[in-house]
Amino acid sequence: MTPALETIGLTHHFGAFCATDSVSLSLPPGARHALIGPNGAGKTTLVNLLTGVLRPGAGRILLAGEEVTGLAQDRRVRRGLSRTFQINQLFPEMTPLQSVSLAVSRRLGRDGAWWRRLGHGGAVAEEAAEILGRFGLSDAMGRRVGDLPYGRQRLLEVALAIAARPRVLLLDEPAAGVPEAEREDILAAVAALPREVAVLLIEHDMDLVFRFAERITVLVAGAMLMEGTPAEVAADPRVRAVYLGEGGHD
Repeated sequence: MTPALETIGLTHHFGAFCATDSVSLSLPPGARHALIGPNGAGKTTLVNLLTGVLRPGAGRILLAGEEVTGLAQDRRVRRGLSRTFQINQLFPEMTPLQSVSLAVSRRLGRDGAWWRRLGHGGAVAEEAAEILGRFGLSDAMGRRVGDLPYGRQRLLEVALAIAARPRVLLLDEPAAGVPEAEREDILAAVAALPREVAVLLIEHDMDLVFRFAERITVLVAGAMLMEGTPAEVAADPRVRAVYLGEGGHD
């Protein structure tokens, strides 16, 4: 089976510092995969390489078997690769309906007059409303994004990524900064993502990771320490020493 996303010997340096050290990673279609590691392990650098923010010094990136190593960010999105960010990349003055409608319009290649059609029905607004409904945001469609609770803003970011209809979705710490009471909403939204989308979750919240992931890759100092099932990762003494702590994960 052709992997949905694959890296082969991916390497990146910042000067003399090796941030990504020959990482080879393979996600099958529909994967529920987590990438974990201590601060400074190179997780976000890896995501930036996958999405084209950074160019690797060595190695290859394949999306559904096709090389995308040299492609620009927008071309990777059109090939089916979407992401969210550690820090929200939202327009606070827009509404969720406007925001998702813009993402749908971009995917469809519509002209720049998308806002004129909002509120007047049409396929774009209907699809945007359906996506917002999937993430429990129907009641907030007309509110100003900047006025939404932070947890709901994080949900909106995932909705925007899904509006691009990705084959692979990279979630960069979706629960970061979200109050404990709202984290269940994040987990439920991520767990409910369609199986045709392979998901790579980068997250420090180990409870979320172990409840979501079917396989986990552990990154330390830019290199892969190990990969396995959640049970295998939790039981590995190297992981317990460098990341999870000697108490492990129950």
